[in-house]
Amino acid sequence: MNDMNEVNKSVSDSDHQYVWIGLQRTSVNKWQWSSGEPALYLNWGSGQPDGGDDCAYIFNGQFYDYSCSTYYLKFICSSSNNMNAGLVFVSQLMNWRSAQSYCRQNHIDLVSVRNQNENQLVQKFINDNRLSGLWIWIGLFRDSWQWSDQSNSSFRYWYPNQPNNDGGKENCTILEDDPLKRWGDNTCSSQLPFVCHEDKLILIRENLTWSEALRYCRQNHTDLVSVHSEEIQRRVMNVAKRASTAAVWLGLHNFCSMNVWLWVRGDIVCYQNWAPGNGTTPENCRLEKRKGAVQSGGDQRWISLPESHKLNFICRNDE
Repeated sequence: MNDMNEVNKSVSDSDHQYVWIGLQRTSVNKWQWSSGEPALYLNWGSGQPDGGDDCAYIFNGQFYDYSCSTYYLKFICSSSNNMNAGLVFVSQLMNWRSAQSYCRQNHIDLVSVRNQNENQLVQKFINDNRLSGLWIWIGLFRDSWQWSDQSNSSFRYWYPNQPNNDGGKENCTILEDDPLKRWGDNTCSSQLPFVCHEDKLILIRENLTWSEALRYCRQNHTDLVSVHSEEIQRRVMNVAKRASTAAVWLGLHNFCSMNVWLWVRGDIVCYQNWAPGNGTTPENCRLEKRKGAVQSGGDQRWISLPESHKLNFICRNDE
């Protein structure tokens, strides 16, 4: 939704009714998790999946396909990356898309069941809460839509009853003539205005020390990212979620002699988003200097780490 808000700003003053975005139907209709991860573990029940249904519920530890929009079930949300303490049962009856939206607005996402261990944890949660016997939505769905930048984002914002593939040839996506700019499918050969995307923040999925990361960004982009506002923090959070390490380097370092945190170009840290116990107490620099990173999971706060840790990092492209 952060991305959608930015798109809405860019087209809000436009007189155009319909605008292209970079989502296109492919020939591959694959199962994936709502979090965007591919579904490598699929514990289907007997004879499943058995039709054209594109969403899934769990029953007795097995998965069953079901209509995403027609049927209404209760569901489980993830509220933390720790599945032992991060599951929330929602007893409201919703279709799959509404359940997904509810989980994303109030927790993190619909629960993913990515392996046998997670399946056992979900089943224990179901049994402990006396929910056995219920059909319960999980975050498993399939579609054939793919972003043109090949990202694995599962975010969808369809207008009601879209996509409908009217005429069997609507394989590209538009912003509808709708105050919320929700999406519809359209014939790809239609002549319409469009929105381009330029990555101002680049996640580098290499594991480098802070100094190595700084050198890489300055040689290949502009610099390690500085976070001067809540808006930039939201953009950093979106990027950091895709990291392969538990934290991601920022352009944040501790000036030991004065025990003050600074951004790489010498700016004092005004906007702050520190995790408890980080960044606000004097740092011990005798053994090793400390640098700032953002957590890639959870509430994605800033943490202080020794500069020799090897992490992914975020470069910026804007001057």
